[in-house]
Amino acid sequence: MSANAASLSASFRSTATTTSAFSWGRYAGTGLLTIGAAVLANAVFFYLAQVAVAYDPAFLPLGNVSAPIIFTVFPAVVAALLYAGLLRFVRKHAALVFTVLSAITFVVTLIPDFTYIPTVDGVSNAEIAVLVVMHAIAAAIITRGLTSVRR
Repeated sequence: MSANAASLSASFRSTATTTSAFSWGRYAGTGLLTIGAAVLANAVFFYLAQVAVAYDPAFLPLGNVSAPIIFTVFPAVVAALLYAGLLRFVRKHAALVFTVLSAITFVVTLIPDFTYIPTVDGVSNAEIAVLVVMHAIAAAIITRGLTSVRR
């Protein structure tokens, strides 16, 4: 009987170690790298697009690189926290749920770009296009970076 108990506890331990391959510390590192990558990509795009598009200084969202950085950092942090919650509570389908939520959020974030931003002084269609591309860059990097972590 003790042999059965020993084999059951041995098989239980090996199962526990294989399912605990997920690490919150590793996720935190991935989250920080993802946030940094999204910010860096948008900052680089901000300067590259400035070569082709003359930013109007009166148009504050593209007045300097700090606005795109701020509007990338905060949503990226919220996304990392949301995905952490999904990993904790949804587990198996966290990546799918997060990807669907990300797609919906991406579409919603474009609404002001096409409704409100055209009414702002100093804006051009090219600047609106830059903002839309920045949204796409951030969405792609954040979604791909965070969903690379699976539970």
